[in-house]
Amino acid sequence: MRILFAPDSFKGTIDAVDAAAALIEGWAAVRTGDDLVSMPQADGGEGTLDVLAACSADPTWSSVSGVCGPDGRPVDARWLTLESGRAVIELAESSGIAMMESLNALTATTRGLGDVIRECGSDRISVALGGSASTDGGLGVLRALGVRVLDESGQDVPEGGAGLLVARSVDASGLAGVPSDIELLTDTRAGLFGPDGAAQVFGPQKGASAADIEMLDGALQRWAELLADAGLPADPFMPGTGSAGGVGFGLCALGARVSGGAERVSELTGLSAAVPAADLVVTGEGKFDRTSLTGKLVGHVVQICSDASVPVSVVAGAVDSDVEVRTVSLTDLAGSSEAAMADPRRWLIAAGRRLAQKVR
Repeated sequence: MRILFAPDSFKGTIDAVDAAAALIEGWAAVRTGDDLVSMPQADGGEGTLDVLAACSADPTWSSVSGVCGPDGRPVDARWLTLESGRAVIELAESSGIAMMESLNALTATTRGLGDVIRECGSDRISVALGGSASTDGGLGVLRALGVRVLDESGQDVPEGGAGLLVARSVDASGLAGVPSDIELLTDTRAGLFGPDGAAQVFGPQKGASAADIEMLDGALQRWAELLADAGLPADPFMPGTGSAGGVGFGLCALGARVSGGAERVSELTGLSAAVPAADLVVTGEGKFDRTSLTGKLVGHVVQICSDASVPVSVVAGAVDSDVEVRTVSLTDLAGSSEAAMADPRRWLIAAGRRLAQKVR
């Protein structure tokens, strides 16, 4: 049998690459003759670079030191060049929320992402947009690429959302180093502003108060107008423009296109092409319920398998029993959710064994 192991990360406990390895270890302990293939997945958020590297025959890692982190401190950031020559950049490497010593929705910046895009120098890039710390509409990215954002006195505005609040004009005459092919990897459907926009939906998790959210939402609307006036128009209502605090919009103003994160990663890793030749696909995530089947990574994997008439099993930390998919619950194996989360690798190995034992 040929088995593909294509889990997402189990958030906060184990990443997708290690989860796939643990499942394979468990399966191989029971069935030694099967062809077991590790194809960990991501949805365009944190961990995207690692799963692409794990599924690539000859990936090339590059890095840059001293780019501007989300709170202004210098950070080191990596990117990956695939065999095709396309460079993949992960926002969380340079502008991620995990890098913040303390959350600050008004000062966190995406300038580091722009630094990486400029340093990378590739004309074809994919940008994974998950895990951002800021709500700056991509202001930091654009500034790193030569755009000036000015206040009413004609002075450069501060970094972050605070800069959006006082921005009154944009000068794009110095824009340089913009790749001709920019693809955005995100499964966020939010637009730039409004009830379902960047500030309203994601502001609270970035430390924004109710007052901050109201101000930022209005500033993002003005930001769209300022960029259009400067010859950088984009549709602020297009799904995905609100991803990463509006970075999606800022990059769309430079000609980027939005791609579904899970769908595109499944293509780049080769999973979509590999499924029809498989006898079984094993995927997984932290919690599996009906919402997993609509817009989440595991739901996408299940759909690929359904379209190809290939059986699929889901391993999850917790499982809603109302879902009509073959599942294994780590909580059930471990006896409690606390035990499962304390040692996810052990229980993923056990899950791999359990799945292999069920094969006839």
